[in-house]
Amino acid sequence: MWRLFWQRLAQDKSAQLCLLVMVIITIAGIGAPWFAPHDPTLTSIRLKFQPISFHYPLGTDNLGRCVFSRLLFGIRTTVFYAIYAMGITLLIGWLMGMLAGYFHGKTDTVIMRLCDVVLSFPAEIMILALVGIMGPGIGNILIAVILVKWAWYARMIRGIVRQYSHRHYIAYAQVIGAPPTHILRRHLLPVTLAETIVLASSDIGSVILMISALSFLGLGVQPPTPEWGNMLSEAKNVMVLHPEQMLPAGIAITVVVTAFNFWGDFLRDVFDPDNRQSVGDKYEQFTDA
Repeated sequence: MWRLFWQRLAQDKSAQLCLLVMVIITIAGIGAPWFAPHDPTLTSIRLKFQPISFHYPLGTDNLGRCVFSRLLFGIRTTVFYAIYAMGITLLIGWLMGMLAGYFHGKTDTVIMRLCDVVLSFPAEIMILALVGIMGPGIGNILIAVILVKWAWYARMIRGIVRQYSHRHYIAYAQVIGAPPTHILRRHLLPVTLAETIVLASSDIGSVILMISALSFLGLGVQPPTPEWGNMLSEAKNVMVLHPEQMLPAGIAITVVVTAFNFWGDFLRDVFDPDNRQSVGDKYEQFTDA
């Protein structure tokens, strides 16, 4: 499987570009304190709306803050928090989905009815309602995202586990007395890993958009902490006189979300069993010819 992954990656230029974008974003976010030329929260009214220069690579905003520095530090609050939220969501979804899919009975019924309650509301509206109740802040956004999204992953993983739980090697492990934790960890976790990684890669983009949208509305990261949605919210107030203020954060959100979405599509094409079978058939036809 991983051999096929590297072969497809070597052939797919768009996937290579998406991977390069994600690597650059990760390095830039981790190294923001060293790469940023200025303090992202330092204000100076006399330096507001400075043009692009060597000292200010992307100019300054309405408070004289370096836009480039705020863009770099915004990676931490926009992208890294989205990845962090998806990691916890996957962990909870894995646990609940495996318990429901393997043990059946009351455990399955309780977990699935809880998932039905959560999934009965549109995710975006539910997240907005929870943040409105708990109050603004990135911590509350993360809690709301996790509470809303775990149920969808739990249902998906339950279906995968139930599909594989009747295989002969699972029955053999049960017959020889292997504990459920061993079966879940050694046999069922690997088969769910590929598909959940594909789903999470595509879903990170939607979480980034959700964090940015809530910050744009004033319910997310609060000033002066740099965040891309917050930067767009501040730039909209001067959009008529200085429309260029909208470009850095807007382009950053577009590029990063697009990269994650295309990368998720690439992973789906690689790890999808039907796609792997079609690739193998083509290879056999080619070798026979």
